Amino acid sequence: MSRKVLDVGQCNADNSRISDLLERHFDVEIHRSHSHDEAIKSALDTPFDLILINRILDADGEPGMDVLASLKTKPSTAEMPVMIVSNYQETQDEAVARGAVPGFGKSELDSQETVAKLSLYLGEPKTG
Repeated sequence: MSRKVLDVGQCNADNSRISDLLERHFDVEIHRSHSHDEAIKSALDTPFDLILINRILDADGEPGMDVLASLKTKPSTAEMPVMIVSNYQETQDEAVARGAVPGFGKSELDSQETVAKLSLYLGEPKTG
């Protein structure tokens, strides 16, 4: 069964790298949103197994924390797991304090720890 992931606010290169990681390790269907409003609409329309939000949205520079806050205040999206994509520990700590699950940074895309974090929401990683 394919899991649904929403990737929010990544530039094309980072979206490609994150999509590669997800598709290599999990059976996923990846959706993409560029803006706060697109992300909220997508999450209201589709129950995602995981939402990944860039620390700063590439399209307009909006803080990813604003998207997180909006998702966590809406009853239909509040329980969806959200990870902030950031290399900064203080950003990860703030995100968790605001209701996100522990995320990862782009510098950690190839780590087994990142795959382990993702597997909590996307199922067992592919083997072989």
